[in-house]
Amino acid sequence: MAILGAIVFVIFAALVLRLWALQVLSGTRYVAQAQANQFRTVRVQAPRGPILDRNGHPIVTNAAATAVELWPADLPKVYADRISELHALARITGTPLYEIAGMIRARRAAGDVLDPIVVREQAPDAMVTYLYERAAEFPGVAMDRAYIRHYPYHSLAAQLLGYVGQISAEQLKALKRSGYQAGDEIGQGGIESRYDGYLRGIAGSARVRVDSFGRPRSQRQLVTPAESGHTVRLTIDLGLQKAAEGALQYGMRLAQSQKQWAARGGAIVAMNPQDGSILAMASAPTYDPSVYAGRVTQKELDAQGLTPATALDKNYPSLNRATVGTYPPGSTFKPVTAIAAMQEHILSPFALLPCTGVYTAPEDKSHHKFHNWDPSTNTGMDLPTALAQSCDTYFYSLGNAFFLLPPDRGQPLQKWANAFGFGHSTGIDVGPESAGLVPTIGWKHSTFTPQSDTCCWQVDRLWKPGDSIQLSVGQGDLLVTPLQMARLYAAIANGGKLVTPHVLMDVENPNGTIVPTPAPPAPQAIPGLDPTALEIVRQGLYDGAHTPNGTSFGVFGNFPVPIAGKTGTAEKVVTLPGYHGKQSQSWWCGYGPFGPSPKLVVCALIENGGFGGQVAAPTAERVFAKFFDVHIPQTGAIHSD
Repeated sequence: MAILGAIVFVIFAALVLRLWALQVLSGTRYVAQAQANQFRTVRVQAPRGPILDRNGHPIVTNAAATAVELWPADLPKVYADRISELHALARITGTPLYEIAGMIRARRAAGDVLDPIVVREQAPDAMVTYLYERAAEFPGVAMDRAYIRHYPYHSLAAQLLGYVGQISAEQLKALKRSGYQAGDEIGQGGIESRYDGYLRGIAGSARVRVDSFGRPRSQRQLVTPAESGHTVRLTIDLGLQKAAEGALQYGMRLAQSQKQWAARGGAIVAMNPQDGSILAMASAPTYDPSVYAGRVTQKELDAQGLTPATALDKNYPSLNRATVGTYPPGSTFKPVTAIAAMQEHILSPFALLPCTGVYTAPEDKSHHKFHNWDPSTNTGMDLPTALAQSCDTYFYSLGNAFFLLPPDRGQPLQKWANAFGFGHSTGIDVGPESAGLVPTIGWKHSTFTPQSDTCCWQVDRLWKPGDSIQLSVGQGDLLVTPLQMARLYAAIANGGKLVTPHVLMDVENPNGTIVPTPAPPAPQAIPGLDPTALEIVRQGLYDGAHTPNGTSFGVFGNFPVPIAGKTGTAEKVVTLPGYHGKQSQSWWCGYGPFGPSPKLVVCALIENGGFGGQVAAPTAERVFAKFFDVHIPQTGAIHSD
């Protein structure tokens, strides 16, 4: 017992001595060591979902990259050392010091001082190696895996797709409750913004041991894996989109070859007339959204016209002219006038009305002359012929007839324009979108007031005969978008149903299962529309492409698929660098095949392009040729507005 007691005593004495050594002799050293090591939880970026066309071809994907991050809380506490490190980091990464400092200030203002900021989103290998080798010189700097948006077709559908950028302070304030955090990448326009909730995925988390200087001392240990974003499939057809963008370039070159020097922009919309699905939506000029992927520089933005200083010179490439650009539609609006005149019983469609070179309203004592685009014409025409040959004076007389209606009839031409979707947005699922303008008496009264028009408001606010006459041919104050015009011709083609344009086909989660999404509204029949009136207009549009005097006969007369459509040449006052005055907007809108089952509506606009039959019609023809997979026949003689 004495021996055992001695052994126990020695063991306990050794333990006590060891504990005394740990807690007293080495206590300070171990406390410092414990404080110098800690775990930090970091977010793991989730890859955004890809964007596909209707056939599954990728339009937007991801590219793996290495991001340079900075943990502001781990910067040196001494001001001089902190500034020295930031200067060095700015020089190495190519990110201006004021941008880094601005991100740090914004993060502090948001009350977040622990999470990192992204200094360089896509760092080259040499930069990553340099920073790894000198980690001791850059406390708080770390590398992380990142995913950069990749655009394999560069500028294709750029305005429609949008781009991705770091969330702004204003966006964070509005979206913080939805789980967004400072430093998140978020869609900044177009599809990327509209369907960001599906595309962005769910961030994961990882744990890493760092020392007191913020330097990583272990590999990241994944705690919660990131979940990839959903796949968004669009109604866009990649091949048709390429054809539409190529057609726009062709149309602008064609216009310039005809001395229309200001033809530097345009838009094309190709739509399924049965359900409103957009197969192609092109706008020119355009830009490459990859300029926003990775390191964004002022120089690159300036070069592409994406800053206020350069946008005008580059003709506003970020503007989606298909949905936001507003223009007078010219003669492409005449089907609305024709339908309204038949519906209001002020026109017998097969009665002959004079088509002359000049029109003067009979009751106009000033004898103001409204000119026809063809000054040599002098014959009687019925409605289908007047549409086919685009007789302005025929429709001037209809406009005057609308003006002479008694006040209790209201303004029925404007009422039917509203019924066909003008004056309000189409409801397309990706914006922004302009509502355009249908001028009315009420609009004039609210626009021309003593405050806004001090000299002439009492006269300018009057609705005059010329206002109705100009409106009847799509001129005056009327403004529309190419998308609204495509919607009009879809209604003509499908039997009088107003469709809701849309670009979303479906959303799929990473395992390929379809995610339920709200369906677009079903096509709505236009109330009170007479099918007979619609059929007469359709005949006029077909004749315009298939009778020798039709305004698009030279383009579509020998086309392998029967096409129906209407040309338009609309004057608009424009301001360009070094120029202010009127330019003719070149339009063509129509559909094919003509008959009971039309499959495609195309509406083409070439800004300042001249006559619609000479420029916009050949532009639209290229889209039809791609869709129907036919060769473009030789163009015949064109006599067209």
